[in-house]
Amino acid sequence: MAGTENNYTEENIKTLEWNEHIRKRAGMYIGRLGNGDNPGDGIYVLLKEVIDNSIDEFAMGYGKVININIGDTGVSVRDFGRGIPLNSVVDVTSKLNTGGKFDDSAFKKAVGLNGVGTKAVNALSSSFYIESFRDGESSFARFSKGELLESGRRETKEKNGTLVRFTPDEEMFGHYSYKEDIVVPMIKNYSYLKKGLTLNFNGTLYNSKNGLLDLINDNMSEQPLYPPIHLEGEDIEIVLTHGNSYGENILSFVNGQNTRDGGTHLAAYREAIAKTVKEFFKKDYAPEDVRQGVVGAISIQIQEPHFESQTKIKLGSTYLWDKTVKNPDGSITADRGPSIRSFVNDFVKTNLDNYLHIHKEAAAAMQEKIVASEQERKEISGIQKKTKERVKKANIYNKKLRDCKIHYNDKLPAGKQDEADRTSIFITEGLSASGTITKVRDANTQAVFSLKGKPINCYKESRKHVAENEELNLLIAALGVDEETDNLRYNNIIVATDADDDGMHIRMLVITFFLKYYPDLIRRGHVHILQTPIFRVQNKKETRYCYSREEKEAAVKALKSGVQITRFKGLGEISPEEFKSFIGEDMKLDLVNISDEESIAELMEFYMGDNTVERQNFIRENLRSEEELEDIDI
Repeated sequence: MAGTENNYTEENIKTLEWNEHIRKRAGMYIGRLGNGDNPGDGIYVLLKEVIDNSIDEFAMGYGKVININIGDTGVSVRDFGRGIPLNSVVDVTSKLNTGGKFDDSAFKKAVGLNGVGTKAVNALSSSFYIESFRDGESSFARFSKGELLESGRRETKEKNGTLVRFTPDEEMFGHYSYKEDIVVPMIKNYSYLKKGLTLNFNGTLYNSKNGLLDLINDNMSEQPLYPPIHLEGEDIEIVLTHGNSYGENILSFVNGQNTRDGGTHLAAYREAIAKTVKEFFKKDYAPEDVRQGVVGAISIQIQEPHFESQTKIKLGSTYLWDKTVKNPDGSITADRGPSIRSFVNDFVKTNLDNYLHIHKEAAAAMQEKIVASEQERKEISGIQKKTKERVKKANIYNKKLRDCKIHYNDKLPAGKQDEADRTSIFITEGLSASGTITKVRDANTQAVFSLKGKPINCYKESRKHVAENEELNLLIAALGVDEETDNLRYNNIIVATDADDDGMHIRMLVITFFLKYYPDLIRRGHVHILQTPIFRVQNKKETRYCYSREEKEAAVKALKSGVQITRFKGLGEISPEEFKSFIGEDMKLDLVNISDEESIAELMEFYMGDNTVERQNFIRENLRSEEELEDIDI
């Protein structure tokens, strides 16, 4: 605009060092920070990046043991592979786009291929030490926050391999801790995927003789309807069975990497199961009926996998390999392998079909389950259709959902995935709370669904009764999961209720609904609980919001004189301006998480079934009295 001073000069142009860039844009490299409470927190990504390098050594035929030790904060990983070339130890840990995995001859089917992983660990650690042992000599380097402190060479009697020790930086992660119930499943998965490998975690050994079959057998929380089908081929391994739970529980892996959000290989596997079963039984079964209650896993090995983010939880590759080759005359030729879709489909079609022809009892049990799922779906579908028509006529839908502007599914236009990842829907109760959230939400990415009182207890009701419930049908329609959970319209489902008895009960009723009918949404990490402050502690100069009694007491001591304390008993008591910061970029969310070995039926029986002595004792031990949370006069 004419007359406006131009303050954009060369002085505004900044060049960041590699470690500064990683620290400033940590989310680009590890997804999120976090304190270790959730499986997706960055400290687990750091651990995985280091272990992945050792796994890749084993995959290339070197080193059958990996020693992993985790103390209060520090981590140590020692493998017995080839060891990093001694002259390259500093470079591969502190120069982006430097690494051995760009060379196909050294690493053919590795997880880490972009030369970033170990560098991110280095930059985000307050201390980072690496030492490579090769043929009686070692090369070491010591860093802090990516800055080299010392390096050198020396003679050694250690066996070949690599040692990495690091301590994640509290400046980045805050007061964090590694949770054993998150680390152990990660270690177990590595053992299931790499038969012959032993992982020694803090003195406990993990290994597997039967690969994915052990994974499914060890983690099945219910009796399968037929023995798990285990099929192996070159670069592919699958397991398949059915249970009586709702939804699907299919784990997926690429080159030993747990792709929690699936990707092209999982989509191909789901398609192949439905297609092969339909052709085997010569029945036009709906794919959702074939896959209802499926428990399984797929693992594939491909060259130079492309993941949709640095955290490598969703495969984006279309082909088994896809690269360019420079010809002697200087021209470029595309070297592209078979598509992942056709590779998985062909394997499943041939091998699963053969298995079902041989194992008649398994085939009969599978068909019985599919027919039962089909009958239930058709019955429920008719009820839901009538309910939706009644709901539409009553014009309730628009009153309950304040939608956001971004809607997405698997066909989201290119370049919009970042926006889709930020979409959320708050499930709350009452006009006061929903009104507060609606006023201050980001209307582009945040939606609000308002419950009317307490939803029904799904655990105690039949599926038919649940299908007749208008409230839950409205919620299902808002989420977009009427037919397929893949059509979920929001990345984050956030249960936002008051921190009182009624609020806690509503929270459990909503979670029970997801546990029973949409457990895969929980397994994929979509369901969260919003944490809002219980106390406001303030004096004339400063205000602090506290999420526990301990935080409140610490704030009282810190602010000292003239302190006023407010106890928030409901979301509606928090002013819109205050609430705005609680649902912004730094909002506190607790992930609703179930491990694969946990029985959903047992969880629901304990929390939502008839009163038991065990549950009464649990409540007595864990429920704080109202007096403990009341205001204190200072």
